[in-house]
Amino acid sequence: MAEKKILIVGGGFSGLSAAVEAAEAGHDVVIVEKNPYLGGRVTQLNKYFPKLCPPNCGLEIQYKRIRNNGQVTFYTMAEVENITGEEGNFDVTVKTRPRFVNDKCTGCNACAEACDVERPNDFNFNMDSTKAAYLPHNQAVPFQYVIDDKYCKGSSCNKCADACKYDAIHLDMKPETVNLKVGAVVMATGWNPYDAKRIDNLGFGKVKNVVTNMMMERLAAPNGPTGGKITRPSDGKEVKNVAFVQCAGSRDENHLPYCSYICCLASLKQATYVRELYPDAKVKIFYIDIRTPGLYEHKFYWKVKEDENVSLMKGKVAKVEEDRATGDVIVTAEDIHNGAKVRETFDMVVLAAGMAAETQSIKNVAGIPVTADGLVDAGAMKKGIYATGTLKTPVDVARSAQDATGVVIKSIQSLRRG
Repeated sequence: MAEKKILIVGGGFSGLSAAVEAAEAGHDVVIVEKNPYLGGRVTQLNKYFPKLCPPNCGLEIQYKRIRNNGQVTFYTMAEVENITGEEGNFDVTVKTRPRFVNDKCTGCNACAEACDVERPNDFNFNMDSTKAAYLPHNQAVPFQYVIDDKYCKGSSCNKCADACKYDAIHLDMKPETVNLKVGAVVMATGWNPYDAKRIDNLGFGKVKNVVTNMMMERLAAPNGPTGGKITRPSDGKEVKNVAFVQCAGSRDENHLPYCSYICCLASLKQATYVRELYPDAKVKIFYIDIRTPGLYEHKFYWKVKEDENVSLMKGKVAKVEEDRATGDVIVTAEDIHNGAKVRETFDMVVLAAGMAAETQSIKNVAGIPVTADGLVDAGAMKKGIYATGTLKTPVDVARSAQDATGVVIKSIQSLRRG
């Protein structure tokens, strides 16, 4: 029944948290996720706060709660096209893209072995490739292969379908439309890394050994493109001298005017990745201000700062260039404390790219209001439709989950009022 059903748009950590809390309170829940898998950005991390453990530890708890609760259903490779109606009685149109693989898939990998076409691996930010028949990542939920129709040759090839013993692959699948009736909607579409190519002076996309913080997470991850060995993209050299450039797009009126909240801690965390992997490595962090809100976070800052091989320099980076002879990266920055310009060379530079809310896919749905900063204006939303997590303001994983729980209470109140 519509009055007891809640739609969650987005299956990342916020969306999953909202879904399990609502379901365990006795309400039917539908999750709509645009990716072929649940888990969102958190799935792409190597480790996350506060325990600094692999993210699938926390995600697995949410997946188990969903599996144990028959009131949660979900659609992957799906997006909401339209929402009409009012609090307690919304009509929702969802468009699903074909996966070309059905529920009979056992994850045997036969389709990928038979496929001879490759595609850029967007899960690893295109730092490696997969076959056109692929599993999004090794702990994907659902654990089900996907055929990328942008690269697949279709029925003219059919090698993947011929290799499948379980009749799981059907290359003639078409997009489908699903109509839902729900009583409340939770928008949890998450965030995207700010496009660092738009920051001309920092060299991303031009200097081969400049990567973003999310790319660094994948480089450090055991299931990443290098198997967890942090090496630079151009030649696979071990990274023994690395710079982190803070506020790459954040706190800049030409890009993201706000602080992205997580970037300082992410860089401090990633400094530990390098130091643990390479005990003789040196790390330098260029910052405007180091912001580590919270008691644990501040203690973590001091722990990293006390490492004699980690140095922090207050100063804005003016330019990032490439030494074409060696592939090294040259950083020119202002040293605020010493009142001088510095020019230093590193194996690799990591940009702390800012957090941009994923509002593009929802701002035209049901009139979702978006501020000039690109964030959802939660106070101006239609009754019965709520935003959670990073859509409203940059936050970390723990605070996203907390906010999702609060939004679920509001959603249940909407069901009762409706």
